[in-house]
Amino acid sequence: MRYFNVAGPCFKNEHYMIDAKERLHGAEQLIDMGQYFVIHAARQTGKTTFLKDLADRINQEGKCYCFYCSLESLQGIIDEKIGIPQIVGKIKWSLQIYKIPHWENFAKDANSDDFASVLQIELSKYCALLDKPLVIFFDEADCLSNGTLINFLRQLRNGYIDRVTASFVHSLALVGMRNIRDYKGQIRNERETLGSASPFNIVKKSLTLTNFTKQEIAELYAQHTAEQGQIFDPDAVEFVWQQTQGQPWLVNAIANEVIDELLGWNYTKPVTTELCRLAIHNIVLRRDVHIDSLLERLKEERVQRVIEPMILGESSIDVLSDDYQYVKDLGLIKEENGKITPANPVYSEVIIRTLNWNTQRIITSNTPDLTMPHYIKNGQIDMNFLMTDFQQFWRENSEIWGEMIRYTEAAPHLVLMAFLQRVINGGGLILREMAIDTGRTDLGIVYDGKKYPIEIKLWKGEQYYQRGLSQTAKYIDGLGCQEGVLAVVNRSKELSWAEKIYQKTETIDGKTIFVYGL
Repeated sequence: MRYFNVAGPCFKNEHYMIDAKERLHGAEQLIDMGQYFVIHAARQTGKTTFLKDLADRINQEGKCYCFYCSLESLQGIIDEKIGIPQIVGKIKWSLQIYKIPHWENFAKDANSDDFASVLQIELSKYCALLDKPLVIFFDEADCLSNGTLINFLRQLRNGYIDRVTASFVHSLALVGMRNIRDYKGQIRNERETLGSASPFNIVKKSLTLTNFTKQEIAELYAQHTAEQGQIFDPDAVEFVWQQTQGQPWLVNAIANEVIDELLGWNYTKPVTTELCRLAIHNIVLRRDVHIDSLLERLKEERVQRVIEPMILGESSIDVLSDDYQYVKDLGLIKEENGKITPANPVYSEVIIRTLNWNTQRIITSNTPDLTMPHYIKNGQIDMNFLMTDFQQFWRENSEIWGEMIRYTEAAPHLVLMAFLQRVINGGGLILREMAIDTGRTDLGIVYDGKKYPIEIKLWKGEQYYQRGLSQTAKYIDGLGCQEGVLAVVNRSKELSWAEKIYQKTETIDGKTIFVYGL
């Protein structure tokens, strides 16, 4: 019985899967040309599955010998005197696993003390024994760092340059989560990353795996339907596409959560949108390994320099900067039509929940009455009651949150989101849209079919305030409402709370906007 895989590489006889070669084009052509190249993509997008399948196909075709070699176990080994002999050992093990001829002769009499040349020498000697070209896929290459990384790259580069006169690897791929410029190599005191391909400037091209298309999600789920008869509602497939944007692990995890945990392998019940929504909720709260590993990155300063402006919606980001490219390579953000946003709505939710998790916990313990029923009047949310409560809450606790929250500039936004999250735990949904250079953060509550738009904007003068009113009116119109809320945050320490905390009503383009100062 095949199933939706959420752990490790996929195998056709065990897992439902989409052929990865359809999501990464150009690798086979580069191999035919004898090129060295890079494959990078976010964690658990199918890289290992693709590499193992491609290695098997190359060996079956018979034009080259090919093997897959993971370098993950070398993470943290920065001393090349230790790291390079370890890599030589990993190569020999992989040659044996793939049953490449003469594997037993590889590094048979290697001089491990000559760590600066042993890798190049042994690969050259071994390639001379073979009757076909050799292709290597080094997976998790970005786990290497500092001396081990630099020495490894230099020996591969030297072998590549000398291969006209001395046998060497025909084609080679360095594979990892990051592009080669972000490999951790302390080659200059002031830099913590390579900053470019040097000393591996022989790279022909950098490839990346694309996410599933909506059609591929439907095809993946249809494999389960064909084998077990369980139907995925078309609306559910559309919902999964919208929420994940085709991120492979998420697509599999949602189906796995519904079928295994929520339905208990009862194939007679269809997979619906509501089941998929609940599955996402469970995955987010449980913080599975995939989610957790990504969110560890939020603690990195270079990630914060991109994510925090996105929460604020205030700052422009240089798309050519190392920070931007790094966060994009991690799969946390995307750029579409010139707009930089979280890579998908699930990641957006997870990012916010992670950054304000402690805030939510403290709010829950200190304000037990802060639930949706508390704010319901005549079947609707009393937004004035809710926002007035938040004004008081912010006034009493803002200094504490400013010190506790790592992303200090975004603290008001994160605290308001935590406050609203606590409220809707009693029923309802939160809408959020974050994007760099929009000048605002779009929020909204959905309760009993009605939408309540909320905009957050930092105070930067009357001109920005007026722009905020216009933006709020557009957001209200976009949600099909007639009224909404604009929360204006003033971070000035010179103003008193009496000046910061206020309420007023504005009318813009026929839309009623309730303004709350913070």
